[in-house]
Amino acid sequence: MSLLVTGSIGIDTVEAPSGMVEDALGGSSVYFACAASFFTPVRFVGVVGEDCPPDFLKPLADRGNIDLAGLEVRKGSKTFRWHGKYHEDVNQRDTVSVELNVLGEAGPSIPPQFRDSKYVFLANTHPALQMELLAQLESASLVVADTMDMWIENDRELLVDLLARIDGLVLNDSEALQLTDKSNIVQAGMECSTMVRRFVVVKKGEHGSLLFAGGRVYPIPGYPADKVVDPTGAGDSFAGGMMGYIAEKGVVDYETLHRAIAYGTVVASIELEDFSLNRFMEIDRGDIDARFAEFKELTAF
Repeated sequence: MSLLVTGSIGIDTVEAPSGMVEDALGGSSVYFACAASFFTPVRFVGVVGEDCPPDFLKPLADRGNIDLAGLEVRKGSKTFRWHGKYHEDVNQRDTVSVELNVLGEAGPSIPPQFRDSKYVFLANTHPALQMELLAQLESASLVVADTMDMWIENDRELLVDLLARIDGLVLNDSEALQLTDKSNIVQAGMECSTMVRRFVVVKKGEHGSLLFAGGRVYPIPGYPADKVVDPTGAGDSFAGGMMGYIAEKGVVDYETLHRAIAYGTVVASIELEDFSLNRFMEIDRGDIDARFAEFKELTAF
């Protein structure tokens, strides 16, 4: 079943201990869409400026099942740009520069043919824009969103209003603690899960994640990655793998959520092995399933 995603499209410069790339394809919706497309057709909604190179999103188009009808090229605007630099410990990153450009303007519109989407992911952007997009949907059965520390700090009331209207939330551990003013991550996750309709996933980086649903907590470890080239987009790829699997199965029960998070973990572990979408361009679903089987064996006891 088709899965709709909306979020940022970026022109990235990334410096890492393993090398550097300039003007690379990035953005939350880009990583999400590519990851999810291994599982299900994806409907893509986003906006770039007229400075965006003509073939910049060709890697998405080449996937074959990502519908780019929701891509807007806005005249007179410039594309979002981000420059990040990772430390020797790639868990540490500095933002060298950010140019919001088109992301600081009005959000994109969801095409009429996309508005019946049943599975929806609102990738990280301002909660006001996420609510505008949510209002354009007709009959979504599962809406999940991402957020970040800046919105929690500066737009908490608006964010909490959004959370009450959606089914799931994906955020990292520091954001969960910040949102709830807790010091214990399990307590924080439990409280976050009361703010949405169904479930919350708290990401803990290389240490895995925690699913909170139905008053229960389900921990899953991280995949033991021994090659980390560029972690940019790993969180969005995690969400793409997770939501892609859910949309593929067409159900949102506890067992499906468990497996979806495991698939998200595996997909993210592949994405960070190279810059931008390079690693995704080299693999197919069979490679993901093989790593999933390995991960399942590693975590069984």
